[in-house]
Amino acid sequence: MNIFRRIQDWQRPWFEKGGRFEKLYPLYEAQDTFLFTPGHVTRSASHVRDAIDLKRIMTTVVVALIPCIFMAMYNTGLQANLAMAPGAGAAGWRGTIMHLLGVGYDPRSLFACTFQGALYFIPALIVTYVAGGICEVIFAVIRKHDVNEGFLVTGMLFPLILPPTIPLWQVALGIAFGVVIGKEIFGGTGMNILNPALTARAFLFFAYPAQISGDLVWIAVNATNQVDGFSGATVLGRLAAANAADPNAIPQVFQGMGLTWWDAFAGLEAGSMGETSALACLLGAVILILTGIGSWRIMAGGVVGTIVFALLLNAVGSEKNVMMTLPFYWHFVLGGWAFGLVFMATDPVSGTFTETGKWIYGFCIGALCTLIRVVNPAYPEGMMLAILFMNMFAPLIDHIVVSRNVKRRLARSAV
Repeated sequence: MNIFRRIQDWQRPWFEKGGRFEKLYPLYEAQDTFLFTPGHVTRSASHVRDAIDLKRIMTTVVVALIPCIFMAMYNTGLQANLAMAPGAGAAGWRGTIMHLLGVGYDPRSLFACTFQGALYFIPALIVTYVAGGICEVIFAVIRKHDVNEGFLVTGMLFPLILPPTIPLWQVALGIAFGVVIGKEIFGGTGMNILNPALTARAFLFFAYPAQISGDLVWIAVNATNQVDGFSGATVLGRLAAANAADPNAIPQVFQGMGLTWWDAFAGLEAGSMGETSALACLLGAVILILTGIGSWRIMAGGVVGTIVFALLLNAVGSEKNVMMTLPFYWHFVLGGWAFGLVFMATDPVSGTFTETGKWIYGFCIGALCTLIRVVNPAYPEGMMLAILFMNMFAPLIDHIVVSRNVKRRLARSAV
């Protein structure tokens, strides 16, 4: 590593004040601090020294995302293989690559499914980092500050919450909107009110709904590969369209899809690339909680909120809405509930800071997600809107909690 350190030190004068590339110092600083710890350290006694900095926090989150990344590639390939007729291959240039490499058709082959899914996930990931990184660098150069590590996580989260068939130009447009409108206009990393990745997805959802919602975007096949009569609807989409007059509507949906609770828990269902596996999200949650990066209070609050509202809606019942009778344990494993609660709701910037506020914030996210899923058949998911809605109320929740604590302490002092 000493040779890399010498190369960095040799280049430094070019980018420092007065150097030939002074305006591009953020680019030098970004790759320098990525390879090595920052050269500026505190020396006075008034500072608390800690081994955890922003870079290590973001790296920990990326490590926690590894199970979801693997499932994003495997399940994308699996769902495509199961939807294709025997002997059919992937469509377009992806199919050509698989043919040249001799990757044959095997519906559940670990390698074949992961490889095919990677041909959808990796391009989306690259486009996200390139387009979003350009926006980050432009703002860093204009504002003359360092390139923050926050985009390391945002760039990894965004492709995981997209369908595999999303056009790459929309990926670039969406992440640019999320970085600029969702974060940079508020001042950059640490200043944003809304989660940038969810802001980007919400923009695509309302600007280009045909490519990010409906029944045709979740399976990575085209009309020539698809089996006759096959539907690519998600489980939540089928439940929302089920016949509520039939008391066995929910079991029939699961039976028709050949889906068990354990299949859904593992993530073997159609949906956004990286958010279908509650098991992968659970592994990530363990890492975030043990390292102290993610708030277990927010996660626990979301679980409680989902259980309470699901049971309440089950008790009310409905003859016109089959979702009213969906058990709470199915909410846990369907759609992006687990992914949103573990990786999006626990965002330390757009979430709450107070300990009591975290319980309230998480509870409201779980409750709103359940409510949106049940009462709005046009939008059967709900987690994205629930988190973005609560992002706006997070400062208010913290303000109320802090104000109540101040009043309580003043009352004790008066006594």
